[in-house]
Parts: sequence; structure tokens; C-alpha cells
Amino acid sequence: MKNKETEEVYLHKREILGELETLAEQQTIDLYYADESRVSLEPLVPYGWQFPDEEVFMPSAKGNGLNCFALLSRTNQCLVKTSEQTFSAQFILEQFETLSFNVRKLTVIVLDNARIHTSGIIKERIRIWQSRGLYIFYLPRYSPHLNIVETLWRKLKYEWLTPIDYQSKEHLFYQITLALKAVGNSLFIGFSKFRHTLQ
Repeated sequence: MKNKETEEVYLHKREILGELETLAEQQTIDLYYADESRVSLEPLVPYGWQFPDEEVFMPSAKGNGLNCFALLSRTNQCLVKTSEQTFSAQFILEQFETLSFNVRKLTVIVLDNARIHTSGIIKERIRIWQSRGLYIFYLPRYSPHLNIVETLWRKLKYEWLTPIDYQSKEHLFYQITLALKAVGNSLFIGFSKFRHTLQ
């Protein structure tokens, strides 16, 4: 795959991530994984069934969607922002800038290499954030399996939202907001322990 990390770089970054996970488990640092996703009125239905002679219909509308940004820890601490507007590097900068003033201990945010995460305005602020106790750790390229927020999006789209939630834009957005606010309160994701070595 083009621009994929070399195995040496991948293994090195995975080892560092394992060390960060250990520090977070020991409560020495706060460790969050960050990512964005979009939920639209085009339903995601992995499978279904119906009675013979029964017509099944799910409303669908292109263009209507809600963009979601989340910071998530393995202990289900979840910080979420939603918007109908497309997220930009400026939006990401504002989220991290706000967070940098509110960290209680050394905090690390794990990010993929999306353009809005690696833009110039983000990289220019890294040293300032570090002076406040907020650090950025970039995953190896093309490694979504290492980002636990992917599990959050999968749960949201395929488990927590039901077909009836797609009946209107307003209802869908309301249900998305309810589900994401419930993470760590009434909805929990059981993450497996990070494997420090490949098997």
C-alpha cells in the first residue's frame, strides 16, 4: 500500500503505544483516542429478515448527516462534539486548545494521520500544548485497528441506532446525541486489553 509505514516503524510505534497504555492503566497519564465519523440518513443495515409477502422499507436521504468527533479512553471516558458542518483542521485545533487548558495530569491524544490531524496549524501548536501537559501521538499510517474510537463508531451505527431512528433528520440527530452522551454512563464498551506484542 502506498505510503504505508515500514514494519520497523509500525512495530516501534506499536511498542510506544503499549507503553502509553501501561501508564494509563497505572493512572499515571490520561490516554485518549480521537477520530471523526459521519452518520447520515442513509441507514447502515448489515443484515435483516422479513416475512414472505411482507414489504420492508427504510427511509433514506442523501446529504443529511451529522459529523461526530470523539475523544475516548479505554475506561469509557468520552468527550464528543457534533456538527452538521464538515470538520476542519481549525476545528481540531480548537478542541485540543480547549482541552490543553483543562488537563489534570499529563494527557496523550492518539490520532491517525488524516490531513486535518497533521496540518500545519496543528503541528505549529504541538509545543505549546506540550508545555501545558497535552501530547499528540500519531498512529502508524493505515492502522485503524489500533484506534479504539473505531469501535465506538461501529457500536453507534450498527447497534445503538435502530431502523426507526432514521425516520427523520431531527430524530436521527437526537438519537445520535443521546447515545454518545450515554457512553460511560449507561452505555459501555468492553475493550480488550492492549496486546503489547504481535502474536
